[in-house]
Parts: sequence; C-alpha cells; structure tokens
Amino acid sequence: MKAGALFKMINLKNEKLSDDLFHEIRKDVLKQWKTGDDVDFEEAVLYQKSIKEEKRFSNKLNEGLQSGETLIQPRAGVALESNHINLLKYLETEGEADLLPTTIDSYTRHNRYDEAQVGIDESIREGRSMLNGFPAVNHGVNVCRNICASVKSPIQVRHGTPDARLLAEITIAGGFTSYEGGGISYNIPYSKSIPLEKTIYDWQYVDRLIGIYEEAGVTINREPFGPLTGTLVAPCISTSVAVIEVLLAAAQGVKNITVGYGQCGNIIQDVAAIKNLKEITEIYLNKFGFNDVTITTVLHQWMGGFPEDEGKAFGVISWGAATAALAGATKVIVKTPHEASGVPTKEANAAGLKATKQLVSMLCDQKLTTLPTVIAESEIISLEVTAIMEKVIELGHGDIAIGACRAFEAGVIDVPFAPSNYNAKKILPARDNEGMVRFLDCGNLPFSKDLIDFHKEKLEERAKNESREVSYQMTVDDIYAISKGRLVGRPS
Repeated sequence: MKAGALFKMINLKNEKLSDDLFHEIRKDVLKQWKTGDDVDFEEAVLYQKSIKEEKRFSNKLNEGLQSGETLIQPRAGVALESNHINLLKYLETEGEADLLPTTIDSYTRHNRYDEAQVGIDESIREGRSMLNGFPAVNHGVNVCRNICASVKSPIQVRHGTPDARLLAEITIAGGFTSYEGGGISYNIPYSKSIPLEKTIYDWQYVDRLIGIYEEAGVTINREPFGPLTGTLVAPCISTSVAVIEVLLAAAQGVKNITVGYGQCGNIIQDVAAIKNLKEITEIYLNKFGFNDVTITTVLHQWMGGFPEDEGKAFGVISWGAATAALAGATKVIVKTPHEASGVPTKEANAAGLKATKQLVSMLCDQKLTTLPTVIAESEIISLEVTAIMEKVIELGHGDIAIGACRAFEAGVIDVPFAPSNYNAKKILPARDNEGMVRFLDCGNLPFSKDLIDFHKEKLEERAKNESREVSYQMTVDDIYAISKGRLVGRPS
C-alpha cells in the first residue's frame, strides 16, 4: 500500500491519540488473546504504584545518570514461569546485574499466540524451554506479576514486535516498569513487508498507553531499539531513528526515555556517538516543546559476529564494556561468551555480566568525552544527523510521523542490510583506515558536498593504505573481521 493511501486510512500524524480513539482501538487490542480480559487499567495503576521505588526502572536509570555509573543488563528469557524466575534470580545474584530483562519469544513477537501456547505445552512435557523467550501474553498478567515480584531489581520487556500493543497492555499491568522498541526500530530491521505507517501508528498506541500511566502517576521507561540491524550502522542513522522515535513517544506523553546505540568498534567514534546521542536528542525535544522528558543512554555491546573461542569472546565483551564506561553510557546491554554458538547457559550469561561489571567498575572514574578527537567526531555526527532530521521535518511539513515515512520512502533515512521493502537499500557502509564506519555510497542521504567528500576521502585513505581500490569488497571484509580477530577487514 502506498504511503498516501495508508496516511488517509489511519490519519497518521504526530499528535496525541484522543481518549475516544485510544479506547476504541483498545477494545480490539484486548481481544487479540484471552489473557487480555485480565487487564484492568485502574487496578493496574494501583498495582504499579505498590511497586517499591528501587524496583522502578526509571528510578534506577536516573540514579545512574546522576552518579555517572554505567549499569549492566543482560538479555534473557525462557518459556516457563518457574524456570524464568530461576534464570532472573541467578543473573541478579551470580551475574550481579543491575537491571533485568524479560526477552520475549519469537511467536509472541509475531502475534502468533496459538503457536506460543504449543511451545509452552511442549516445554512442560520436555522439562526445558522449547521457546527462545518468555511468552508473556500467553502467561498473562498474574504470572507477569509473579515474575516481577520474584527479584529485587527492575525488569524491562525486550522483544522485537512490530505490533506490540497487547504485549504492552499485559506486561505493564503485570508490573514491568520498562518497555523496549519502536515503530521504526522494531519494523525496518525485523520485517520485510509491514508498512512503516502501520507500525508507527501501532506504536503510538503503546506510547499513549504509557502516557496514560504517566498521567495517572506511574512512570514507565521507554527504550527505542538503538542497534537496528547491528551491522555497520553509522551513528548518524541510528541516532536519527532514535530522535524520531523519542519525538513520537514524547508526543503521546512518555516522560522517561533511554536512547540506544550499537557499538561500531572504533572507541573514538563510539564515545562520540553516545555523547552526541543524548545531546542532539535533547536539542530536538526542546525544539518541539518537550522540555520535561528525561533522557538516558544505553550502549549495546558488539552486535555482529563473535569468535567461537570463549576467551576471545570475553575480549569482545570487555571491549564493549570499556567503551560504555568511557562514553559515560547510563547502561550497557551485555553479550555472552556463547554468542557464536546459540542460546547461552545461565552460567555463560552471568560470566559475561561479571566481566562487564569488572570493567565498568574499574573505569568508573575515567571518561573520554572531552578528547579533541571525540569532540571532532561528535561534530561530524551532529552535522549528519541535523541534515537528516531537518529533511525529515521538511518532508513532513513539520510532522515527524509523516516525515519519517516519507524519509524512508525517499532514502533520506536508509538502514544498511535491513530486510524491509520500505527501506531504500541504497547506502553502502565500510570502515575507514581507523575502523570508523563511513559511507562507500551515501545513497540519498541529504548530506552536503563537504560531508560526502569527507566520507570519500576517509575511504580513499584506507584504500591507499591497503593498496587496493575503494569497493564493496571492503564492506564484505569488514562484516567478517571481528570473528577473525580484527576490526577492519584488511586483505589477506
């Protein structure tokens, strides 16, 4: 469906959903699965207010922001209630996690609740998880409350769901105090044929739900998914998406938001990106009149290929931990030494956490954000993001929701290696001679000639050093470099 037709059908715009429209949509949302019948908003508000302050995700993040401490958080989720509780308790105690996750299974992410139920039944029969996450919708509100009450730390819902409305209703009523994702970041990198207009609209519902909780006195942290495809995503792309999703959330009344970034590899560029991410997000919030939103940051440890050797994997994990600490990220999402081999054991997950905790603790008094090279790279990122964002605003005639859809259609925003049919797929990234992510081809990014020439010169510098031509082979080599023990994919 073309953008114009869908705009007309759903009347997409970056305005707060009216109460009448929200409640009209809500009737259908809660009917998607039988556990929706257990959601009672007024009762859920009272339950959320009964949660101890130290178990509220936003409070923990705000404390980290004030202290300068980088908090650590794993990914984790299994099918059955008791097993999931045991896993979270283990990561909290043995892994020393500051913040806990509940990673949702793939069937739930695609709203396939019948199949998720089959997975639960198989898990019971087999005595182990037959799903790759926790099926929160099937388990319902009361089981979610048991999960949240079982640990001392705040818990976030982490998933990957294009239509996350029912999941949000059940998990927030179930006591979770943070919710990840967004209409762009949980569509373009994850799905092939879902229109962006549809997912932005559905996520406006999620954000409005959280805004209504906020108006009732309950703060739920929101976190757009920063890494996107996790492969050579230049900071300007992920930051632009983050800024847009923050503005979409703020329009619905969300007040506490964590913006994320996937580690690219060069520590100067990564520190500059985290520094810039918070600064430019707050600039655009103020520009649109959202002056009461608290912004924190998260760095995702290396999202690309991992070495199979556990010792080498710990090297990659520690490298990400150091980057987060030196950048002053509010939290870091931690990988495990089993990344290359599939679902990690709880012991491996805890080991990754402890390695990360050691690094962020040792580096808590050190920051690289004032280095001249970091400031210079941050200025480059700012120029790029500003060029993209101003074009988004222009395309939407001031409306970010409409502008975002038109920007993707025009390739003004373009996520590398994303499967979506609604992504232009015209840009081509590669590393420069120092390992910073640049553009072989800027596609339709609205960059000035000076910025385009800057990227060209950086890659020509690498090509000269390697005695080869600037080409797509650089990109290919860079994708596989980490698993071979290098950052830049040098020719053999």
